Amino acid sequence: MDCALRELKDLVVTIDKVVYMPHLEAPPDRPYPFEYHITIHNGSLEVVTIKGRKWVVTDESGGRIVVEGDGVVGKFPRLAPGEQFSYHSYHVIASDSVAEGSFIGLSSEGTPVLTRIPKFLMRLPV
Repeated sequence: MDCALRELKDLVVTIDKVVYMPHLEAPPDRPYPFEYHITIHNGSLEVVTIKGRKWVVTDESGGRIVVEGDGVVGKFPRLAPGEQFSYHSYHVIASDSVAEGSFIGLSSEGTPVLTRIPKFLMRLPV
């Protein structure tokens, strides 16, 4: 996707739920896993195929982890107007953190499009 991304305003992402999940696998330096549930809603008049995502997770001290990759949970959802795609995955953190990002897709005309993933907080259990 070499040309400029167009933000597609009617392709909307909602954060449905964020839950601390201590039984999920996590590395020693980031021992706190949080599962998040997301829905991508296509309210536009275009067919959109999600091709990738980018996450930025920022901890309370300002440290950042950037995660980029193809697809969404191993899939490339194709959303016709009015359709939605829901999934869940998780981030692992070391301290209270905020996650945000974007999904990158292609319209049926081959135009690269972008939609933002709203910020959400992952607060460690006390």
